[in-house]
Amino acid sequence: MNDEKFLVQRFETYRTHLRGVAFRLLGSASEADDAVQEAWLRLSRSDISAVKNLGGWLTTVVAHVCLDMLRLRKSRREEPLPADGRHWATRPARGRDPEQEAILAESIGIALLVVLETLTPAERIAFVLHDMFDLPFEEIAPIVGRSSMAARQLASRARRRVRGAPTVPNADLTRQRQVIESFLAASRTGDFDALITLLDPDVVLHADRAATPSRRPVELRGATTVARQALAYGRNVQFAQPALINGAVGILVAPGGHLSIVLGFKFKDGRIVEFNVIADPARLGALSLAVLEG
Repeated sequence: MNDEKFLVQRFETYRTHLRGVAFRLLGSASEADDAVQEAWLRLSRSDISAVKNLGGWLTTVVAHVCLDMLRLRKSRREEPLPADGRHWATRPARGRDPEQEAILAESIGIALLVVLETLTPAERIAFVLHDMFDLPFEEIAPIVGRSSMAARQLASRARRRVRGAPTVPNADLTRQRQVIESFLAASRTGDFDALITLLDPDVVLHADRAATPSRRPVELRGATTVARQALAYGRNVQFAQPALINGAVGILVAPGGHLSIVLGFKFKDGRIVEFNVIADPARLGALSLAVLEG
């Protein structure tokens, strides 16, 4: 067996792992594949005769590549979401395989991927490599160009942002989560009667202009009207997941882990009295998002 063929075989044994690392760092299947391919090119050009842990070496290379890609992405002007009245769905970005990304996002957690997007590149690298892949801070430090202590602080800061800070007591948070999970279940199965039981008779729905086909803000009132609208949107709730929205339980709608819509709720006596459908990029960017634990 020639050296090149042997090297290819060794690399292939790590491909799945490397792709998993890159996807968590980048949130894009196509960019993850690009990062893995770049790692192969660097491997093929390197003398690895002294490398004792090829998997660790490749993980470090992929992390460096991803950090460069994240910094480049951060330096670019954010592109606005398309103003095409998508309701609760979004169109995949060019070059993405939406089915593949949906599978990957679901396996990791849609809410987690969305929240990771709010971190700085260095925070994301430190958090993902340490908390998800158990890489020691001594190995993370040179990747992010910091000391081991600084890398630890980056991961700690990221962890606090990922977990968030609830603004309501734990008991209320638990009850809110139960209501929202029941709301999602009823929406997915088309259970109109179940939705009615979750909504206050005088519930109000507000949707901003970016969330409506008319490009105008919409207000709906009454449990029956709001439940019917929720069922009309039900085909897209497979992309939805509960999360902490400004400290309370809400819903992220994020096909493939790419945030499209946020639903923020208000509760009273165990029922939904108000919820806001937010799709405007500026409003989305101002929200505090975090992952629900457990």
